[in-house]
Amino acid sequence: CMDYERMIEAFKAESDQEAEDQETILAYIRENRSTVLCRENKIAHMTSSGFIMNPSLDKVLMVYHRIYDSWSWTGGHSDGERDLLKTALREAEEETGVETFQTPMKDLLSLAILPVPAHYKGGRYVSVHLHFSPSFLLLAEEDSPLRVKEDENAGVRWLDADALEGYVTEREMLPVYRRLIEKARSLRRSGRI
Repeated sequence: CMDYERMIEAFKAESDQEAEDQETILAYIRENRSTVLCRENKIAHMTSSGFIMNPSLDKVLMVYHRIYDSWSWTGGHSDGERDLLKTALREAEEETGVETFQTPMKDLLSLAILPVPAHYKGGRYVSVHLHFSPSFLLLAEEDSPLRVKEDENAGVRWLDADALEGYVTEREMLPVYRRLIEKARSLRRSGRI
């Protein structure tokens, strides 16, 4: 597996947002190597997200996230894990119950810095902070058994990829999801997945 820092360095940014976020993340990693993989770094830390689609790329598997009160992609904290794909796969399985994913590409699909509002988790106050969120395209079959992770999510469901506006109430995430869907479809059209 490629080390998380080298993987972020190798990422080919396709937008101003990705280029700026990539530069910021790499600068922060270089100054905070000893803590950036752990949530004990209360300013910013690494997470990893899985954007789960069906093989025909017309549905997205999402979870209803309790903290954000919205349908959302899967993902979570690195918690010391240096393999970003391993984290994305672990979180996708934990949050959806799906046990088998195809990873049509081992490279990052996207890269973003996501602000996390202050909230309570497990009865403990968590301050505002940033998630450095690389994401991967994961494919799963629609007939895979699904399971809700009760402590984090209130639902798991396949949603129409072209109608996410009807489900996602985190409006700032809609452009992120749109870009991921378009990137996945573009990779399919070009024969890269």
